[in-house]
Amino acid sequence: MKTSFAASSLPLSPVAASAPETAVAPGPAGYCRFCGTPLRHTFVDLGTSPLCQDHVTPERFAHAEAFYPLHAYVCEECFLVQVGEFVEPDEVFRQDYAYFSSYSTSWLEHARQYCAMATERFGLNESSLVVEVASNDGYLLQYFLEKNIPVLGVEPAGNVARAAEEKGVPTMRRFFGSATARELTDGCGAADLLIGNNVLAHVPNLNNFVDGLRLALKPEGVITMEFPHLLRLIEGRQFDTIYHEHFSYFSFFTVERVFAAHGLTLFDVEELPTHGGSLRIYARHAAATAPHLAVTPAVADLRNREMAAGVCDLGFYADFAEQVRETKRKLLEFLIEAKRAGKTVAGYGAPGKGNTLLNYCGIRTDFLDYTVDLNPHKQGNFLPGTRIPILDPSHVLETRPDYLLILPWNLREEIMAQMAVIREWGGQFVVPIPEPRVFA
Repeated sequence: MKTSFAASSLPLSPVAASAPETAVAPGPAGYCRFCGTPLRHTFVDLGTSPLCQDHVTPERFAHAEAFYPLHAYVCEECFLVQVGEFVEPDEVFRQDYAYFSSYSTSWLEHARQYCAMATERFGLNESSLVVEVASNDGYLLQYFLEKNIPVLGVEPAGNVARAAEEKGVPTMRRFFGSATARELTDGCGAADLLIGNNVLAHVPNLNNFVDGLRLALKPEGVITMEFPHLLRLIEGRQFDTIYHEHFSYFSFFTVERVFAAHGLTLFDVEELPTHGGSLRIYARHAAATAPHLAVTPAVADLRNREMAAGVCDLGFYADFAEQVRETKRKLLEFLIEAKRAGKTVAGYGAPGKGNTLLNYCGIRTDFLDYTVDLNPHKQGNFLPGTRIPILDPSHVLETRPDYLLILPWNLREEIMAQMAVIREWGGQFVVPIPEPRVFA
């Protein structure tokens, strides 16, 4: 069995996400979506779960839901962690997609700060073009517009694309890939800055997507992508960030190989606190020679730290599944003890990660009375699988729960500030990952 991968090996060539041309038996989950290697090694098996943003409307409450296997594998060749593709992307990012980025004030501030940094670092002005892939409701591009920098969003979900257009953000309603990239460059020209925040994980056809980034970028242009860092996921037992809409989970080692296979060089990287620990990578064409695109020491530093941690050894991934089972046991123990003591527990948020957590742990209204969310597009519906009602945050004031379980734990500080009122009746906050922690 192959258990390690030399750091000095040449970049892997991109392979279609289908069976290789040679007669190689597929693994239990088929082939790696990047390199085509049969997938044989489990990372974690979370059972079955419905689509995390497929909220149940009152009219559909009595109808059955579709559940799909949520089993993540690690590729023994490129070490990409990934789940299978069970649904078409247009079934996920529908015209009534429920996720709107602008409902998080901390995420808006993150976007504003990024805009200021990128504008200064790359000298963007009225003659530049900034393109964001998966631009959602214009949460980020609006800040470039304020600086009179031309922008274009690419967003497949119709309702959030409309919200962006209402902010004045021109938006292509497309899934991004090589075909969309050609259409974009034919119509608007190539991008000076090409952005993708928390989209890389959502891409089933990884090679087509990254090749589209290459096609849409000017010769001296810059790509920045943000995504959760696999090392932080493992260290923090963040298994709830695994769901069907997230097809892939990246270490820096793996993402560097993916981009290199498409002629793109990662010249800088930042480690961010967002989403429990994320990376922001900076990429350019391999042939680009501008001084401000020189490879920084941060690239080798992170690469070396990952190698030392063991990202190229299958043993590094082997213990995660048991750690996840222990997290589940501890959360259920906390909830059982709280209920036996006569305590009431409500949830805060209806994020994708919350649905993985609740469905895997078997937490329904016997443990969690309801959850609340600021997003009116979610209110009045029910969480998929568990059928926990999603209510307006004002309901917390009416029922005064003893505990408020924070499902989007990455926004803990923001939520604890928003809901500080629960302290008036002795209410406490609970964060479930990596194990239950109570905050007064």
